[in-house]
Amino acid sequence: MKSTDVVVLGAGVVGVSAALHLQARGREVALIDRAGAVGQETSFGNAGLIERSSLIPYLFPRDPARLVKYALNLLPESYYHLSALPAVAPWLLRYWRASAPERVEQNIEARRPLIENSLSEHEALIQQAGAGELLRRNGWIKLFRSEATLAAGFADAERLRGYGLHIDSLDSAGVAALEPDFEPIAGGVHYRDTAGIVDPAALSKAYADLFVSRGGQFIAGEACSLSQETNGRWRVATAEGPLIAGAAVAALGPWSDAIYGPLGYRIPLGWKRGYHMHYAAKDGAKLNHTILDADVGYLLAPMRRGIRLTSGAEFARRDAPPTPVQIELCEPAARRLFPLAERLDPEPWRGARPCLPDMLPIVGPAPRHEGLWFDFGHAHHGLTLGPVSGRLLAEMMTGEEPFIDPTPYRADRF
Repeated sequence: MKSTDVVVLGAGVVGVSAALHLQARGREVALIDRAGAVGQETSFGNAGLIERSSLIPYLFPRDPARLVKYALNLLPESYYHLSALPAVAPWLLRYWRASAPERVEQNIEARRPLIENSLSEHEALIQQAGAGELLRRNGWIKLFRSEATLAAGFADAERLRGYGLHIDSLDSAGVAALEPDFEPIAGGVHYRDTAGIVDPAALSKAYADLFVSRGGQFIAGEACSLSQETNGRWRVATAEGPLIAGAAVAALGPWSDAIYGPLGYRIPLGWKRGYHMHYAAKDGAKLNHTILDADVGYLLAPMRRGIRLTSGAEFARRDAPPTPVQIELCEPAARRLFPLAERLDPEPWRGARPCLPDMLPIVGPAPRHEGLWFDFGHAHHGLTLGPVSGRLLAEMMTGEEPFIDPTPYRADRF
């Protein structure tokens, strides 16, 4: 029977980052994942952005006309399964309430310390892991197809400049200067503080390799086997036999309910499913930045594998069969915007973004179980927030003074 100080359940970028920060503070750590592989679930398929500029959360829309279109599944940025509505509707209602206009400023202030430290925490780990070739520091561009949406985009940009961000407002010629292979478009906003990762799975692996090189254990195991012994320690079944730990961290993203559910916690964790597909480029065309086609609802990112098209949000049961409708709807618009060639994947990849109604993660102790800690619910920003939330968690677990106030991320806020 093996023993360790801390067992971290989940080897996505959130779990690996927490393991590294705990290890750096002198804890013996074991990292557990059921697949025995790193970054192969939600961390695998994202847009590769470290979103230093994303202070405004992804909110539930309030415009009645747009809500009607969502209800009729007419907008490619959002899609839902009618059969899943009884299961997802209660969470959607809580999301709608948390997106009320009077709560937005409160939410911005709550997420601001995490977002503002997100890139610097990544850069520290990237340097230690020798993974600098994965990092791109040229920002990302939000595109708009009409003068009305462009004006709204410029207004959002002006609001964010008040937080010291570096943002350029682009007319059609400004977009063309940065992306000469695009079709003409009304304009866009260039968020220059954001960084990109050309292979998110490779970044998670680089962090995990650093963790193992420093003596960490990475073991295949079943997180749902976690149980607390009478002496307060935690046991989990692994491929190498039972593992006993003084503390356990649940960092399982959309599967975190496998830990907190059996222990009696009622946490409103939902998920927004998403898809991606890779493409080659035609005739030597080059995509220089990650771009969001805001009026259609998809994102294009230059990756090692090719140009990755990622979809918006799908509301469905977490493990329901794939329905990549949004890829099919967005691909024609993407081909008109940029000369995409053949598909490079046999089928679209599917993942699930773990979301709390207020779009903030849970980072901190489980209220009723000594030695159990939560680090999940990072919504659209798992890659962005993995290292910074890992640092915050590790500081709390080891008795350090947290470098930011952890109160907004406590598990009992609901």
